[in-house]
Amino acid sequence: MSFHITDTEFLKFQSFVCQSAGISMHTGKKSLICARLGKRLQHHQLHSYGAYFDFIQSEQGLAERQVCIDLLTTNETYFFREPRHFEWLAQQVRALPASEEPVRVWSAASSSGEEVYSLAMTLAEHCRHPWQVLGSDISTRVLDCARVGHYSMLRAKHIPLPYLKKYCLRGTGRQEGTLLIRKELRAQTDFLQINLNEPLPPVGWFDVIFLRNVMIYFDTPTKQAVVSRLVQQLRPGGFLCIGHSESLNDLQHPLQQQAPAIFRKPQRQVKA
Repeated sequence: MSFHITDTEFLKFQSFVCQSAGISMHTGKKSLICARLGKRLQHHQLHSYGAYFDFIQSEQGLAERQVCIDLLTTNETYFFREPRHFEWLAQQVRALPASEEPVRVWSAASSSGEEVYSLAMTLAEHCRHPWQVLGSDISTRVLDCARVGHYSMLRAKHIPLPYLKKYCLRGTGRQEGTLLIRKELRAQTDFLQINLNEPLPPVGWFDVIFLRNVMIYFDTPTKQAVVSRLVQQLRPGGFLCIGHSESLNDLQHPLQQQAPAIFRKPQRQVKA
């Protein structure tokens, strides 16, 4: 059964997603809402998007509200997307002097985990320091997938072959056609549900934050608020990486551009 979404119903979901996740959905996204939520209407035996919206706003619909957010905010991702950032990271950590202080990297819109494990493989291969990678997303559903680290081999085409052999296990038998990120690599990653549109939990400071291919969905005030929050979590001298199709133009921040889509927080000034 297919359902039609009215203009009034669309405006309700548009406002809901903006308030919940800071994501701006233009009218061309009507078909996305229908495609992603149609089965949820059938599941709950509801006959309109308006009835579904009223349900997720009710006390009985709290769990379904998270399902709705998960479905409407999940975006495309894949291993080693925009590979120059990973080449840059490899060079950056190779140049660090040996230290017991861990290098901390945050994938702030990690979706189903491919970016986190791309970062982890890069650090495992090139970093002489201890290291940690945090992945966060607003969607609990994709975070559950990310923690498992189990993917179709079809998603592995961008993983460098040496990394694929070293850090991934190929599925056999009933798991043929899949890969599993090795336990040793997964042990150095963590995943948290974080809404970047709200005050951040106490996650600590980071040397590098990846905020890639998510700001294209934000309006300017939301971008400003999110970037300001993340800059506060960067160590002095730390880096923020954004998507190559994104920009920090028209935003106020202390960062200095170092390379395309790579910005650095100034080192703390030492008083004379």
